[in-house]
Amino acid sequence: MITIEDINKPKPIKVDDQLKTFEKGDNVGATIESLRQGEFILIKTFYSDGISLLADVHKHLKLKLPNDSFKEQQAYRAAYQELSNLVVVEIVDQKLSPKKSPNIGWLNKFYPDNDHFLLTFPQVQGLNSAWQWHEKGIALPVLRNKLQPYYGAYFPTRFEHLILFDNFLKHYKGPKKTAIDVGVGCGVLSLQMVNSQFQKVFATDINPNAIFGLQESMGTTKLSRKIELDCAHLFGKFTKQTELIVFNPPWLPETRELEGIDEAIYYNNNLFDDFFMEAQKRLLPEGQLVIIFSNLAKITNVTTEHPVEKELVNGKRFQLERYFKKQVKAASNKTKRDQHWRDVEEVELWVLKHI
Repeated sequence: MITIEDINKPKPIKVDDQLKTFEKGDNVGATIESLRQGEFILIKTFYSDGISLLADVHKHLKLKLPNDSFKEQQAYRAAYQELSNLVVVEIVDQKLSPKKSPNIGWLNKFYPDNDHFLLTFPQVQGLNSAWQWHEKGIALPVLRNKLQPYYGAYFPTRFEHLILFDNFLKHYKGPKKTAIDVGVGCGVLSLQMVNSQFQKVFATDINPNAIFGLQESMGTTKLSRKIELDCAHLFGKFTKQTELIVFNPPWLPETRELEGIDEAIYYNNNLFDDFFMEAQKRLLPEGQLVIIFSNLAKITNVTTEHPVEKELVNGKRFQLERYFKKQVKAASNKTKRDQHWRDVEEVELWVLKHI
């Protein structure tokens, strides 16, 4: 059983009364130079001062760095992260100290005994966004009820792959005694399978926030008896063979050391080989292995290798039974980042079976 002490949350920074401060109207150039020198900058007066400073950091970097290709955007985000995470906010009695700050319920939940500390402004923004998503819920086209994702748990913001899986389930003719959902995240694929009358879903995730969030949302309802959770890598404690294994892995290969929710977005060199090796042991002879993926890494020139295609050619464990794909919806006009590759991005659903 995962407890709230086990989850990943922003690490408090000790309060330093000697920190430089920033408010709108101050010398932006001098402040950014301090950030470049590795100095913390405290947002003390208004919450909006922090938003203003981060906007100025963006302006500064846009003059210095190219930001067109996918790789350039990754480098830009890394540079922005380095500077922005030196902008800090004071928390007193589980509330943000600057005036006109949002109320963030996570602060009471995560730091009940810490009455005075600092967090970085991006961390606070992340906590605030996650609290809004959690409180308001997210409507998905494949579920009747809204999801309330927990802080730090991956949840989808695009739905084409969920629709592909929903169509797969509607035409699924196999037995529905058990299934395994590897990398459950916010739980949407498991919920889709339960709604499709699977009797039991075994779900794993290496992220304790995902497991704790689902524990909390399911409570002692009937759903908690339908979905069994384990905080573990790949298959965890679930060793029995099953008729359906579902895996929605990260879609991009790692380009740096991973931490936190990044592990839901980027995969390391061993992930797929380890997965296919373990899946071979756990899939019943007539069972089906479903992998949800994307051509994103290929079309953005991050890699020329497709891990599912590689397995089918070299693995000698599985063969292709069916393959489906769906065009990704064009990026929103509100998206500031250039995402021209979305015009040719496709999500994929691979159905494999034993050789």
